[in-house]
Amino acid sequence: MKIAIVRERTDGETRVAATPETVTRFIALGATVAIETGAGVLARFPDAGYKDAGAEIAPSAEEALKGADIVLTVRRPDAGLLGGIAKGALVVGGMDPYGHEADIAALGKAGATVIAMEFMPRITRAQVMDILSSQANLAGYQGVIDAAVTFDRAFPMMMTAAGTIRPAKAFVMGAGVAGLQAIATAKRLGAIVSATDVRPAAKEQVESLGAKFIAVEDEEFKQAETAAGYAKPMSAGYQAKQAALTAEHIAKQDIVITTALIPGRPAPKLVTAAMVNSMVPGSVIVDLAAERGGNVESTVPGQVITTPNGVTVIGYTNMPGRLATSASQLYARNLYAFIETLFDKKTKAFAVNWDDDLVKATLLTRDGAVVHPNLVAAASAAAPVAKAETVPKPVAAAPAQGDLLTTSTPAKKPAAPKAAKPASETAAAAKAAPKPKTPAKPRVPKAAKPTPPKTGASE
Repeated sequence: MKIAIVRERTDGETRVAATPETVTRFIALGATVAIETGAGVLARFPDAGYKDAGAEIAPSAEEALKGADIVLTVRRPDAGLLGGIAKGALVVGGMDPYGHEADIAALGKAGATVIAMEFMPRITRAQVMDILSSQANLAGYQGVIDAAVTFDRAFPMMMTAAGTIRPAKAFVMGAGVAGLQAIATAKRLGAIVSATDVRPAAKEQVESLGAKFIAVEDEEFKQAETAAGYAKPMSAGYQAKQAALTAEHIAKQDIVITTALIPGRPAPKLVTAAMVNSMVPGSVIVDLAAERGGNVESTVPGQVITTPNGVTVIGYTNMPGRLATSASQLYARNLYAFIETLFDKKTKAFAVNWDDDLVKATLLTRDGAVVHPNLVAAASAAAPVAKAETVPKPVAAAPAQGDLLTTSTPAKKPAAPKAAKPASETAAAAKAAPKPKTPAKPRVPKAAKPTPPKTGASE
């Protein structure tokens, strides 16, 4: 069983999918490990460390991947890179499939069995495999550090003989994994921290970290969460009230950290240009959703800009990559925790259980085809639209769930109306038409037929 790790080809990606620590663990499972030379250099893991751990250092990606049964990656690899892997080899990593369905299909056709680690289910046994949480945790921390460096002023209150320096005011938008870490980090640095979230349950988490919760806490807000813990859509009236409160609050802040990032979807706009213009010169905004377009209207993904009124907007698109060593360590452990479940601990044999919940939730391609239900559903929903444009025929059967043709299927052409007959002919035809017969009852011979009692009722 050969496991291969190659250097990441995506621009700006500094992380690596395995560390010397996880290489040692993979070898203990009974696998051999091949590392492309220089794969871990940007994360400060030199080739010598991998070699000491027992890995083979391959001079090129082709050599590392040749005959590999498992390929570990941080970002989705190009299908052309995987020409030498074993047929059906597992390619495991962050695949970012939504919007890149053609690339996923190409990986399947190249013979790869693709596993998307960001689809890992949120269940207890999978917590150690959750790459979204491990990387978001670091992103929240680094976002505050970048803000502190750019702010060029002290975060905590300082009382000196020359006078008092007031503490910085930091506002965190979103209290998920990244947001909670940002709150904790800003608080440790001495800032006065406030935060907001659309989920009522987040209030307790925010306040437990010593921050102030900012929201319009009316009756609608109290009912804004489903039984499963997800946020409900809010009314336009509530959204307007929340936006007004947020705008008023942002105008008084030195630091704003936005964290609303949904994998596979454009980031929601939370901070308008007017809100940015209301902040004082020297203020800093860190947009942790920049890779999906950003939560701030002023964000330029991948860049740090300064607005005309002197507000710095940081839009790094790979915040965990700014902590490459720590991020790689956590990410590599996430991958190892998953791969370990595919090995028999007693025999050390590699055997994928395709019925395992972890595999079913993350499997994108198998045997050359895309198999994940979400991607298959998207493809099947798009297919009838293309067919209808070329062959506009009536659909006899009921359309499948999610079919876009339910309101656009052409109806059959109605038959031409026939001339009406005269009323006399119609009446005569009605008399001549045979009346429907009711099933005949079995007859009883007259001699044997009993005389019914007289009741006055009609038979």
